[in-house]
This record gives sequence, C-alpha cells and structure tokens, in this order.
Amino acid sequence: MAASEENSALFPIFILTIMALPLVPYTVMKLCHAATKKSKITHCQCSECLRSGKYRRSIFKRISTFSTCSNLTLVLLWVVIIFLVYYIKNMSGEIQVFEPFSILGLEPGASDSEIKKAYRRLSIQYHPDKNPDPEAHNYFVEYISKAYQALTDPISKENFEKYGHPDGKQGFQMGIALPQFLLDIDGASGGILLLWIVGVCILLPLVIAVIYLSRSSKYTGNYVMHHTLSNYYRLMKPSLAPSKVMEVFIKAAEFMEIPVRRTDEEPLQKLFLLVRSELNLDLKNIKQEQAKFWKQHPPFVKTELLIQAQLTRESDSLSPALVGDFRRVLELAPRLLEELMKMAVIPRTAQGHGWLRPAIGVVELSQCIIQAVPLSAKKTTGGSTEGNAPLLQLPHMSESVIKRIARKKVRTFQELRDMSLEDRAGLLQAAGLSSTEVQDIERVLEMMPSLSIDVTCETEGEEGIQEGDVVTIQAWVTLKRDNGLVGALPHAPRYPFHKEESYWFLLADPNTNDVWFSQKLSFMDEAAAVSAASKAIEETMEGLGADAKEKSKAVREAVEKVRGGSRLVMGKFLAPAEGNYNLTCYCLCDSWIGCDRKLNLKVKVLKRTRAGTRGGAALEEAVVDDGVEEEEESDEEEYDYESEYSEDEADEQDSKKKGKTANGTVPKKGSSSEGSGTDED
Repeated sequence: MAASEENSALFPIFILTIMALPLVPYTVMKLCHAATKKSKITHCQCSECLRSGKYRRSIFKRISTFSTCSNLTLVLLWVVIIFLVYYIKNMSGEIQVFEPFSILGLEPGASDSEIKKAYRRLSIQYHPDKNPDPEAHNYFVEYISKAYQALTDPISKENFEKYGHPDGKQGFQMGIALPQFLLDIDGASGGILLLWIVGVCILLPLVIAVIYLSRSSKYTGNYVMHHTLSNYYRLMKPSLAPSKVMEVFIKAAEFMEIPVRRTDEEPLQKLFLLVRSELNLDLKNIKQEQAKFWKQHPPFVKTELLIQAQLTRESDSLSPALVGDFRRVLELAPRLLEELMKMAVIPRTAQGHGWLRPAIGVVELSQCIIQAVPLSAKKTTGGSTEGNAPLLQLPHMSESVIKRIARKKVRTFQELRDMSLEDRAGLLQAAGLSSTEVQDIERVLEMMPSLSIDVTCETEGEEGIQEGDVVTIQAWVTLKRDNGLVGALPHAPRYPFHKEESYWFLLADPNTNDVWFSQKLSFMDEAAAVSAASKAIEETMEGLGADAKEKSKAVREAVEKVRGGSRLVMGKFLAPAEGNYNLTCYCLCDSWIGCDRKLNLKVKVLKRTRAGTRGGAALEEAVVDDGVEEEEESDEEEYDYESEYSEDEADEQDSKKKGKTANGTVPKKGSSSEGSGTDED
C-alpha cells in the first residue's frame, strides 16, 4: 500500500517533466523571436494612414494581438506548470526523512530516560489498546516503535547509523507514476484504467487524425480551398485580359460561403448604380447587360460589387450588414490572388511555360485592390502610358488635382517623382493642396520602392547555352527607398488590414506570352533571405567545384548584398530550340502601382552538337559565346509592362498577326517604357 502511494506521488512529477520538455524551448524561442523584432516604424506615416486606425495600438488591439490561440495556450500551460511545482513542493514537504528524535519530540542527544519518558507519553496517545483508530495504530507501529528501537536497541541503532533506517538497508523500488485510483485494479478502477488507456492511446490520436484529414481535404497549405484552385485552373486562359481577371477571381469557393441575405438586395442595387461604369457593361445594350449581370450566382454578384466598392472608394455607402461581408472579401483577397497568380504561371505548355498576360492582370488587380484605385484608371490618358492610377494612390490626389497638375505639363507619375523637392512642392501647392497635404505626399513618395535587376543565364560549367541544356538563372533584385527602409508596409489607407509587400520575378517572352521562370520575393524577413541566399550560393559553388575559401567568400558577398536590400532569385529552366530569344525580366509589386521594373535580356541558344555532350572529342567546333547578352545600361531597366484592357476575342486575333505580342509591344532598342502600363481598348 505504501509503495502504491509513493508511485501515485510521482505522477505530478511525471506530468511536469512531460510538459516542461517541449514548453521551455518553445517559450525561449518565442521570446527570442519577439526580442529580435525590429522596433522601426515600417508603415506609412501620412495623415490618411494614421486616420485609418489600423496601425493604432489601442489597449484593445494590444490585448487582441496578445490573445491569440497559441499565446493563450502557452500562458495556460505555464499556469498548470506553476501549480504542479507548488503542489510538488508541498508534497515533498510532507514526505520527511526518518528522524527518530523528531518523531519522539526530542532534541538530538537526549538521554535514555528522556527517550523512555517520551515513548511512554506517545504510547498512551497512539497505542492500539488506548486508541482504536487504525491510523493511530499504523503511526505507532511504523514510526513511534521504530524510532524508540533506533535509539535504544543496539542492532536497530547500528542499522539507523549505517543506513538511515532501523530496519537496515532499504530495497530499490520501481513504480508507475500514475494516480492511485488508476493503480487500484480491483472493482471499478480497473475499468477506469482501461478507459484511460483506450482514450489516450486510441481515441485521442484518432480524433486528431480525423480533424486534420477533414481540414486538409478541404484546404491547401495556404488556407485556400481545393475547390477554389480547381476553379482557377479551369477558368485561366492564356489570352485572359486584365479587365477579365476579375471574372475569374470572384469564382473562389470562399466567396460562396459569404451569406446572401434578403435584406442585402436594396443596398446592392444602390451599390450597383454607383459602380456600374466599372463593370464592363455594353452601353448599347445596357438593359440586357444588367439583366445578364444579375442572373449570375448571387454570391458572385455580391462579391464583385463589394470589390468594386473598394476599387471606386464607395465603401462608405455600404449598409452596416454589408460592411462585415466587405471586410471578409478584402481579407481573403491577397491570399486568393496569390493562388490565382500561381495558376497563371504554372507550367501549361509542352515546354513547361506559364502564361504572361493573365499573370500581369492578376498583379494589376492586386495593386488596384490594395490602393483602392479603379481598373479603368490604368487606361492610357493624356499621352501617359500608365494612366492616372499611380497618381491616384497618393494621398489627397483626385481627378481634379491631376488635371491641374497636367496643365503644368506634368502628366505622368514618373515625371512627378523625378522632380526636385522644391519644384514638386510648388507644383502641388499651385494645384490647390495645402503644405500639410504636400508633406503627406512626400512621406508616401519616400516609402515607395525603387527596384533594380541584375540577371544572368548560363549553363553551369559550360560555355554558351545549347538546346536541351538545364539553364541556371541567377538574379539579384535590389530595393531602395528614400527613407532608408528595406522591408515596409505599403501606403494603403483604404485597405483595412495589414498587408506586406510581395514581389513576383518573372522571366518571360512577351512575343509568345510564355513565362519561362517565376518566383515570389519578400523584403520583410531578412534572416530568412540570408539563410536562403547562403544555401543557394553554397550549393552553386559546390557544383562548380570551388574550394572552401572561394565558397566562403561567395557566401559572405551574398549575405552583404541581402543585408544591403537585395534578394537572390535562383532557379533552372530547360533551354528551348536553337535560336535568339528576346526575353524580359519582370519584377512586379502586388501593392504599389507604378513601381514595377523590367529588364530586356537576349538569350542565344546554340544547336546541340552531334555527340550530344560537351567537352568530348566529337565536338564539331568550339563555340565561344556567353549565350546571354544584356542591352546597354540606358536600355536595361525600364518601368513596368504595358497593360492591355481589351476583349479576349480581339486579343486572340491580334496574337496571330506577325509582330504583335501576347502581352504588349516589346520596346525597341533606345526606347523606354515608364509607369505601370499602357492600356489599349
């Protein structure tokens, strides 16, 4: 019985150990991660962003930020651990070492007469003849009698001095650290033990597995439904115009779960009248077009109208019931647009290429949603290939202000950005903006990124590129801001959630509408970028047979570049058939309008030799050619792509004509393209 009680006493210690093993390192990791977070302000400081309230750290927001599921679970587990430590401490205080003097209530070194006197006194109190209580009898036999023997009997006294117990050396015992009621297998406790084993060892893992499988069967790793990816993959077309991307985007299964209430009918009708000009309806047959629009599935109609409310900045006119749905749509938008982008660049052709034109349309839609700018604002106006969209993303900018600026012969966003601080301030004040509003615009311009690209394509360890080679592309994308930040949150006062900038690097052939290579970039997590760049450079140097010194030097240089605001893009693609290819490298931002960059790249693919190998005796001739030619510095970096807003049928016809491209006109040598794109009707 005593052994089982001792085993039961070990149960809290066992539980404490099992909990502490994963909890302590996880807590340390989380605290270190919180301590290493930058204290720099990485969001826009203009008055519009501050007024939006999404960066304001009120007491309720601080509590909600802390009160995440993981944090609350962590705190709860530490409370349990503290309780267990307190319980074990008190329990260990009750388990005392055998001390005969203490048991008899004497001071160490007491005389024999004092020992006998104390024994008689305790016998009157605990002897079975005097006290019928079973606990008193157990205490008298196990403690009082043995304490008296340890101090008076020579053999017991010798055992106590040698082994600390009057009975001599105590045997080593092993037990099970389980509660007492589980160890008592007689009666009902045996069934409890069986249920506990079945519950913990069988039912609990089974429930966890069922929950995980049911969720994983519905969602991907990016918390997007599998049905959504299926719809996006099926509806994506190579000739999909940017103006048509919206029709594919709203077909997400997540939007189907947004409720359509009867009370929403009237507010949606009013919203339709406000955003009708942005719905690409044929004005000649407006009644038929409106009827066709409302015949769509109600969740799709509601989703498109709510997105147009964001693009046209009509969210203030929404009814209270629609505001919650509006926020839900915007919350899902970045995640769904990222998956839609992947569906555009996923290998579709026999050569493993994706589609450029829909990819550009997805990025344009993302930019417009984040900045709350209509898609129609990207159409060519007043000689500007980029439209008014980049200007409208600036605070306090409106169509009337843009017209007044255009009278001063500043018609494009890049022209405004290239002006000196004094000239720009004078121009904006002449257009009717106050000095405070001008300061807001300057703050946003300081936040806007400037990108540059340095790219090479080569076959590792070989001269030139032959058809069928595995070509390695290595590019460094460098980001600079006037305020000195690298990673920052974009100026987006009308987007109600925190949104980090993301960039897409595309190597594409605009003439054939093919994306040869794509990769997503982020400038927020420097540590992850350093780790990824170091690993990629180290593997590349190992493949080239470099020694440890060269490898270390290359890794150090890569780390310095990353810390200076650059990100490494590295990947491989299969070289196509022999010929000269005029490719374009795009770096597209999903949050800012007018900050994209492109670089023209000429790739020469040579014919495969008869032997089909390099360096063999069967080579017909030694071809000395790098395989990659870059244009002059003045022509290397150009702003953005050309955006097209035309019907799919017309685009398909244009793509058949010689000299036309599937994604816009390739700039000729010596010309440059500025801004976020050219729109063609």
